[in-house]
Amino acid sequence: MTKMMFSGLCALVLLIGLSFTEIHSLQVDTNKSTIKWEGNKVTGSHQGTIQIHSGSLDIHDGYLTGGTFTIDMSSIKCTDLEGGGAAKLEGHLKSPDFFGVEANPTAKLAITKVSSRGTTGDFKVVGDLTIKNITKEIKFNAQLQEDMGATTVTADITIDRTDFDVRYGSGSFFDNLGDKTIYDDFTLKVKVVGM
Repeated sequence: MTKMMFSGLCALVLLIGLSFTEIHSLQVDTNKSTIKWEGNKVTGSHQGTIQIHSGSLDIHDGYLTGGTFTIDMSSIKCTDLEGGGAAKLEGHLKSPDFFGVEANPTAKLAITKVSSRGTTGDFKVVGDLTIKNITKEIKFNAQLQEDMGATTVTADITIDRTDFDVRYGSGSFFDNLGDKTIYDDFTLKVKVVGM
């Protein structure tokens, strides 16, 4: 091997090493991160929260490049009702009619592809979402901000629950539901803080 080839090889190895050192995997701060959900029906809507159990964000030179998240399905809360009304709805959402939490205690999201939308901190995200042991690809937009050592990613995500065998009250599968119809789509307003 000539001296020039050896020098070139060393430079290549150095560049590869530097590129890897610029990728940061940040642990999700579950106390500062939030997920707010909303589901709609013919006669109104319900809102609530659900907790992130654990996760990580992959950041490279200020760009979101990946991430994985585990959601604690047993933490489903209803925030627009009080007392027995909230407890009844939470219990129903955790039941086999909806998310079957006893058999499926967690949901997971793994980011598989990220591309810039052309504005700093604005990304198109593709990921694999697993609910009730069913995995489907989802797409959404996300925004990233870095401030004082913390990285925050926010996103509004729309999910078709019937993709995950959550069909209770769905007009897509049951006839003559009338005002008992629950719409298939539900939304998540997500704020993830990585440290």
